[in-house]
Amino acid sequence: MLSILYGIASSLSWGAGDFAGGLASRKVGAYRAVLYADFFGLLIVIAALFFYPESFPSGRVALNSFIAGALGSCGLLILYYSLSVGQMSVAAPVSALFSALLPVIFGAITQGLPSPIQFVGFALALVAVWLISQGDGGFHVSKISDLKFPILAGVGFGSYFIFIHNAASDTDALLWPLIISRLAGTLLVLVIVLARRESLPVPPDAWRVVFINAALDVGGNFFFVLASKAGRLDISAVLSSLYPGATVLLAWLILKERISRVQMIGIALAFAAIYLFAIQTGK
Repeated sequence: MLSILYGIASSLSWGAGDFAGGLASRKVGAYRAVLYADFFGLLIVIAALFFYPESFPSGRVALNSFIAGALGSCGLLILYYSLSVGQMSVAAPVSALFSALLPVIFGAITQGLPSPIQFVGFALALVAVWLISQGDGGFHVSKISDLKFPILAGVGFGSYFIFIHNAASDTDALLWPLIISRLAGTLLVLVIVLARRESLPVPPDAWRVVFINAALDVGGNFFFVLASKAGRLDISAVLSSLYPGATVLLAWLILKERISRVQMIGIALAFAAIYLFAIQTGK
């Protein structure tokens, strides 16, 4: 049951972080928003290490954490690129679907097949991720190549779930996997920002939302590590992948954006999936 609660907390934190990240991107640009989210998130976790000291993990844990951070940041940057050159109604649902689907396949191979009820929960959750991620425009693909970058972004996110789960499973530490993965992401995005010759300064009125984005993103990662430690990778990843629901709800509450009928159905299916996971785990 703890894995379900942590997975939900992860999706809520990530979803709220994406909402704040969207606001930050409007002020400083997408690449700088990602860079500062990674950097300040790294500082937050390092600060936490002073209050909750942990022994440095093994080389295997460090390697898995570093790969996770690099792949996760690659996925995010590819997603931003696909959003800028393609249809958002294609990029968002396809990337979200593959980010959830990949850990489900990996979990079935490494941890055994889930129960029939969990299978139904996975199906509902994956459909929910797809529907919630779509806006009013619907899903329209003019050619198969339109799916290339969204799929790569989803593979990056799904690979992050797998590698950070592998790291967390091999150690009792909670903070070091986050520190190492965040360091990898920060270095990668910094190289790209410098290569693009973007200016690094941030407008004074943008600092608060940038820091909020960083804190929420770290929170999402922290709760996912806890979820993957407490239960199956596939359930943790699928629940965490419901983060678009929180983003949509916050946009509705704060920015007064309309929630489409398709997204409402997706949110309802997400609650149904959570219920199925909960009753199965509670047995």
